[in-house]
Amino acid sequence: MNSRRVVITGLAPVTPIGVGVTDFWNALLEGKSGIRRLQFFDPARFESQIGGEIDSLKVAAYVPKSYRKAGKIMARDIVLAVAAAHQAVTDAGLHTKCIVERGEADEVNLDSTRFGANIGAGLICADLPELAEALHSGTENGVFSMAKWGAEGMHNLTPLWLLKFLPNMLACHVTIVHDAEGPSNTITCGEASSHLAIGEAFRTITRGVADVCICGGAESKTNHMALIRQILGKRLSTNNDNPEQACRPFGEKRDGTVVSEGGGLVILEELQHARTRGARVYAELIGFGAGNDAYDPAQPSKPHPDGRGLVLAAKKALKDANISADAIDMVSAFACGLVERDAIEAKALNTILGKRVGEVSTVAIKGGLGNNGAGSGALDIIAAVLAMYHATIPPAINSEPVDPDFGLKLVTKGSVDANVNVALCNAYALGGGQNASLIVKRYRE
Repeated sequence: MNSRRVVITGLAPVTPIGVGVTDFWNALLEGKSGIRRLQFFDPARFESQIGGEIDSLKVAAYVPKSYRKAGKIMARDIVLAVAAAHQAVTDAGLHTKCIVERGEADEVNLDSTRFGANIGAGLICADLPELAEALHSGTENGVFSMAKWGAEGMHNLTPLWLLKFLPNMLACHVTIVHDAEGPSNTITCGEASSHLAIGEAFRTITRGVADVCICGGAESKTNHMALIRQILGKRLSTNNDNPEQACRPFGEKRDGTVVSEGGGLVILEELQHARTRGARVYAELIGFGAGNDAYDPAQPSKPHPDGRGLVLAAKKALKDANISADAIDMVSAFACGLVERDAIEAKALNTILGKRVGEVSTVAIKGGLGNNGAGSGALDIIAAVLAMYHATIPPAINSEPVDPDFGLKLVTKGSVDANVNVALCNAYALGGGQNASLIVKRYRE
């Protein structure tokens, strides 16, 4: 057991079903779906034409007036993170530099030198119209020319163009805006990024080099390039006529996942620091573990059929928390609706929980959200923490009928009351073999 206890004092989901804790939680309880035919661009030429999009998200609403010009060099992923960061510190009652400059508080109430940040990011896709125009000017007789690109094409990109698409820019902007001068890092491990980022923040606080960390992840996959990558990887459902029912986590009729955008950031805080400022505590984070199950050099994105990486991550997290699997009474699963991946995750859960697997409630929220990439894990964790805090488990929409081979206990017909004490939160990357687990506990003095 770690000597410095770490608690969760702020939650900030930014999703297609709701932005902010209240809207997100209510949408989960209602079984709301945010999946629709893509509207930010015309998807008619794509095999999969559906996804989760967030309307009316403007960076100006989340930064000081003096920082608004920086929005010109923020890709969509960065905007998602900046929006989540403002809501996270606000939800936690932290008065950062940004909050003070926006006139939402009189003075800063934390030591910025002990305020860290760990944010998961994905492969940020270039803005296609902007890039296409530059590439066109680098062609000769319809053929791309390196010589013409160097002489003309690249000059049609703005000088700061690259700064919009570097994965570390999510954490960069968040730390600048909120004056987080403590340890900062970026994790780029696909869908496992948020869990790994939160785990690293947890370690940062337990070893005493920070008192507060903002952590999680964000990504947008609702653009031309991200969509075609997922299609080529054969990961997407093509149920274009019924977008709200396309993603079916752990469902017997599942046929793929759905692209989405969003993510979330959470505030981790050393317990005494939180007590001193009278913060509200959602839950306590007590364990973290990671594992890898890439085993085939010819297919590095292929997971081990027994889910051994996820099992290893969970075992490490349990050991870190100094508890046994018997203490777990809820699981927050990744469950993205992929036929093989859901089956492997279910097999791993059976290994971790043993005979209790059918007794432990499993939360699966991607039926209404789709795959948010590097931001998806943060949303799973936020959902688990809220379920614990409100003693209510939200329904897994589109999962009925649940695959009978899995032996899992999913709530599918409306939310149910449940007194959750310990939750296991799992995530895995769809490529690379990364797996991570976090263990959250109901907070008690």
